Amino acid sequence: MIEQYFLVFLGGGIGAVSRYGLSGMVQRLSGSIFPIGTMSVNVLGSLFIGLTISLSDRFMVITPNIRIFLTIGILGGFTTFSTFSYETIALMHGGEIITAGINVFVTVLCCLAGAWAGIMLGKII
Repeated sequence: MIEQYFLVFLGGGIGAVSRYGLSGMVQRLSGSIFPIGTMSVNVLGSLFIGLTISLSDRFMVITPNIRIFLTIGILGGFTTFSTFSYETIALMHGGEIITAGINVFVTVLCCLAGAWAGIMLGKII
């Protein structure tokens, strides 16, 4: 039991640092007020969680502890729906209602597509 908590703790740190770096880099490169950095990590996180679970279920090559480390730990720390929610509210408070709506629609659509693509990719592999 303590081992699983440690795996979540370790993976969460790795995921959070990865999210911070990638989100910031994408946002800087885009030069946009649209929170594309946050959306990017959410889509990638959705893709990777779909792929990880699909491969785990299909091939049983991932042990339960590795699955916890990858999905709850790394990907839990990597995805940023709390940040997504805050940034969407901030856009609305700033009068960017249409941009906020686009952010919600595009992020949810892309994350669902990412999870589906990960599952399909896992079936192909």
